[in-house]
Amino acid sequence: MNFNEYPVDSLMYITNRPEIVFTHGKGSWLYDNTGKRYLDFIQGWAVNALGHCNDGMIEALDKQARTLINPSPAFYNAPMAQLTGLLTANSCFDKVFFANSGAEANEGAIKLARKWGRKFRNGVYEIITFDHSFHGRTLATMSASGKAGSSRSRAKAA
Repeated sequence: MNFNEYPVDSLMYITNRPEIVFTHGKGSWLYDNTGKRYLDFIQGWAVNALGHCNDGMIEALDKQARTLINPSPAFYNAPMAQLTGLLTANSCFDKVFFANSGAEANEGAIKLARKWGRKFRNGVYEIITFDHSFHGRTLATMSASGKAGSSRSRAKAA
C-alpha cells in the first residue's frame, strides 16, 4: 500500500513522524509498507525491548490469553501473586505496585513520594526532575517534564 492510502490524518499529532508505515516485525527488525527492513533500536519508545513476534513470547501470550487476560486489580489473580513474590524476593522492595503504563507508574511514584514527605519530612512535597525529560502524558508527569509549555506550574504542583 502507498503511504498516502493510510488514513494517518486521523491520528493526533504527538511528534514529527516520517512517511513510513510499519506493517510487521520479526525479532529486532521492522518492515514498512514498501517492504524495506529496519533495525528497531527504539522498541516501543521506552515501553519494552522484547523484539517482534518472538516465538516464545507468542506462545506465552497465547497460553495466558487462553487462561486469564486481565481481571480487575480489585481482586488477586495467580500471575499477579507469583510475579509480586518473584519481584520482592529478588529486590530490595517488600511491596509492588502494578500499573498500566509508565505514566501511571510515575504518577504512583509521585504520590508515594509526596505521602512519604508529608508523613516523615514535615510535609515536604517538591519533586525534582530533569529539564526536557519525559515521564508520561498525564498532568503530573507532564508538569515534571521541565519542557516549556507542558505545564505552567512545573513539578512543584505535581
